Amino acid sequence: MATLATRIGDLATRIATECKAIRALSGDLASLSTTSKFNLVSALNEVQATVATLSAASDGATINDAATASTTQTYSITKIRDLVSTSISAITAGAPTALDTLDELAAALGDDANFAGTITTALGNRVRFDAAQSLTTGQMMQARANIGADITSAQTGDTDTNFVTIFTTGLI
Repeated sequence: MATLATRIGDLATRIATECKAIRALSGDLASLSTTSKFNLVSALNEVQATVATLSAASDGATINDAATASTTQTYSITKIRDLVSTSISAITAGAPTALDTLDELAAALGDDANFAGTITTALGNRVRFDAAQSLTTGQMMQARANIGADITSAQTGDTDTNFVTIFTTGLI
C-alpha cells in the first residue's frame, strides 16, 4: 500500500506534466483548418466569410425576427437562442444548469424512488458530533475506521516531503 506522501507526490508530478503540456500548446494554431494559421482573428474572419458565402448560395429562408409562421422566413439564431433560454428558464424556474432536467434531478437523488426513506434511515445511522451517543464497541471501532482516526504513520508516509520540489521537477 502506497503512503499518503507517495500519492500526493504522484499527484504533484501528474499536475506538473499537464501544466507542461498546456504550456507547449499555447499559441499553437497549426491545427486550424483555415488558410491563415498565424493570426486567430484572420482565421475567424476566413471562417465567417465561408459561412456567409455558403448561406448566400443556399437560397434558404431570409431572417426576420418579427416573422410568424412562414416557409420563407426564419428567426435569427440570436432570437432562437433567446426563445429557447426563456422557455427553459420558465420550466426550471431558474434552477442551476446541473439540475435543470428531470434526468439530472433523478441522478442527483441517486435514482432512488424511495429517496426520503433512504435519507431518513441514513440520518438515523450517523455518528453525532452535537450530542452524546451510546455506541457499541463495534460501532465505535467502525466510526473510527470510517473517519480515519486509526491511521498510522506508516500510512501517511514522510510528513516532511517537499511537494513543491516534486512539482518543480515535474515541470522540467
